[in-house]
Amino acid sequence: MPATQPTHHLHATDEPEHVRAPAVTYVAVPGDGAPGTDEFYRKKGLVTDIAGALNEGGPAPAEEIQYWYPQGSDPVEIADFYSVNPVPSLLYRVLAQVPAGTTQQAVEDARRRVVSAADTAADEVTVFVIPEQDVVQVMHHGPFAEEFATLGRLGDFAKRHGVHRSGPHHEIHLDAFTRDTPQDALRTILRDPVA
Repeated sequence: MPATQPTHHLHATDEPEHVRAPAVTYVAVPGDGAPGTDEFYRKKGLVTDIAGALNEGGPAPAEEIQYWYPQGSDPVEIADFYSVNPVPSLLYRVLAQVPAGTTQQAVEDARRRVVSAADTAADEVTVFVIPEQDVVQVMHHGPFAEEFATLGRLGDFAKRHGVHRSGPHHEIHLDAFTRDTPQDALRTILRDPVA
């Protein structure tokens, strides 16, 4: 069942939905391991700093992360994404939206201008584009540890509509957070590309 209803990139409802997400351009840094580590937060800071320079003082972009497991891991669907394979084996890409048409040279120039305290020579900072695609998505409210139930609802919805996850799991954090941020009021779009 193809999604015909387009959605705004930073919008999702509290009920699962099957929509067409727009193409979005990002500055991105890859990583691996469980979310919430010092390295995870460092990469998040680096991407945010560079995106801020590229967005020329505009509002800070939402913090976004794509997650997937290495080749050879047990297959997972939407509902069981975090419960089949060991979470520390995750691969991820930290993302922050930048204007369409941003070039790799512009990213490198911004990285030099920013001189982020979160930067290391080993970081691979690139332009990354997620194409327009069919997704299932839902808004999650509250702590990250409670995403299991929300992903369960989203997975059940996908099954009923005969679609399966076809790419990395995507989380869009509408509220900036640090390790110490209370999580009760956080809003996170849980989005999975489907076919």
